[in-house]
Amino acid sequence: MKIAFVGKGGSGKTTLSSLFIRHLAAAGAPVVAVDADINQHLGAALGLSDEEAAALPAMGAHLPLIKEYLRGSNPRIASPDTMIKTTPPGEGSRLLRVREENPVYEACARSVALDDGGIRLMATGPFTESDLGVACYHSKVGAVELCLNHLVDGADEYVVVDMTAGSDSFASGMFTRFDMTFLVAEPTRKGVSVYRQYKEYARDFGVALRVIGNKVQGADDVEFLRAEVGDDLLVTVGHSDWVRAMEKGRPPRFELLEATNRMALQALQNTADDSYAQRDWERYTRQMVHFHLKNAESWGNAKTGADLAAQVDPGFVLGEQPAVPQPS
Repeated sequence: MKIAFVGKGGSGKTTLSSLFIRHLAAAGAPVVAVDADINQHLGAALGLSDEEAAALPAMGAHLPLIKEYLRGSNPRIASPDTMIKTTPPGEGSRLLRVREENPVYEACARSVALDDGGIRLMATGPFTESDLGVACYHSKVGAVELCLNHLVDGADEYVVVDMTAGSDSFASGMFTRFDMTFLVAEPTRKGVSVYRQYKEYARDFGVALRVIGNKVQGADDVEFLRAEVGDDLLVTVGHSDWVRAMEKGRPPRFELLEATNRMALQALQNTADDSYAQRDWERYTRQMVHFHLKNAESWGNAKTGADLAAQVDPGFVLGEQPAVPQPS
């Protein structure tokens, strides 16, 4: 299952995504976690020291390797240089799987040991001063989008992405790459503003969206969120002594997380698992192609000097089983 955590800056999405990752690992599930936020804090939230978090390899720095590997023997892609963030897979492309070993994971992922298991952690890399006026941050998260486009995951496997804050992910098609999107919202007018933006896009593309109410202090906060987001409100989370200790760098064992918060995390997992029944690989592939053609026309063709529409394999549908050619 591919799961995104989104929300406005300061909403607590990184904290909640890290708790969810710990919850999955404690249950023995295979997890690939991706820090795709402009502020790279997921590693620290998962217990890495500042030095360990800074040493995580940046996916953006390994983009040539990622392109070369994923391209495989796809005859529709003349060279890795013509691949952009939305390039879809086709016959001959290499696909990524959660449990396997491959050169992309070797270069870009690091194992992180948690209390009751371990995960793979990947990071886009921080946005630095050298990027200002030269590169857009979206070019860095493009490495994440390209990997998601080539990822085949099953019902009992989890890819959890801590997305960049606000509505920046709408600048590409990455917001459609997930089975479930959890939007973290505080019980304030600003807190639900990103929800309204996401809801509009979600409606157009069939994106499954549920809201986590965070920093909730009482019934009035719950009533406010319910009035603003309706039935999309899934769970609410209040003060946590465990989280406060974690933010100080001294987290207790995860099994000591408050029972109410453990129940909330289980509700998130149940909701994500239930979304598997709605998975539609044909629609997923169709949306992938839609955004690729859109980007090809608006900037990709000019940037690469190639007709990127020719990269689309009309007979290919991504799926858990090997693709079966479809009539064109």
